[in-house]
Parts: sequence; C-alpha cells; structure tokens
Amino acid sequence: MRTAQCQCGGLRFTVTADPVMVNMCHCTECQRRSGVPLTVNAYFRESDVKIEGDHTVYSRAAPEGRKLHNRFCPTCGATVGWTADLRPGLIGISVGSFNDKTFPAPEVSIWEDSMHHWVTPPDKAKRFPRARS
Repeated sequence: MRTAQCQCGGLRFTVTADPVMVNMCHCTECQRRSGVPLTVNAYFRESDVKIEGDHTVYSRAAPEGRKLHNRFCPTCGATVGWTADLRPGLIGISVGSFNDKTFPAPEVSIWEDSMHHWVTPPDKAKRFPRARS
C-alpha cells in the first residue's frame, strides 16, 4: 500500500496495488500543470484507489475531443491525480506525490516532440514522439 498526497496533506490517494503503467510525459500541458519540464505518472485501476480529502476538479481539453480531469487540493493547489477519457477505469497519480524513492521507473516516454533537449528517458522505456494510443 502506498499513499500519495498534496503539499499540505489535505488530499490523499491511497493505492492497494501496483501501477498498471508508469510513464514519463513531456507534453506542454503537463509542463504547465506541474511547472517542470516533464512529469512521471502512475496509472492504477480505480478499484485500487481510495481518495480522501477535499479537492477541486479542473477539466481540460485533450486530443481528439477527449477531456482530462485534474484533481487538486483547494488549500495548497497541488495536483495529485486525474482521470482521462482516453483511459476509462484508471486513475493517474503524480509519482512525486508518493515521495517514494523505490517507486518503479517509467516504462514509457510520451510526447517527446515537446521534450527538453537535455532530458534522457530511462534506457528501457518505450519512446513515442506524441501520445501512445
């Protein structure tokens, strides 16, 4: 069991299973959401995630008319997790929110068309210039 939380601890996502997938995303939307040049994201089955605490949802447009729904803490503003129309039944959680140095490395690197020139994805990661379907 692992728990991800926001900066103030008011929003927590507790997971009871290993992630289905861990990716590294370089898209400009994730850069804006996080304030850093890339994000590392873990995806879990909804049935394996318990969400506790107040949160606000910000929905934004995603490719091909879909939506992505960010859940963030109304007190400290940190985005801890999200759902995406593209991945029904899964919840994405920011790996940094777990604060766990033993967390599995990303196996996929997406939106590399927007990747900063000095970033190097893990050697074994599958790499995609844009999103993978």
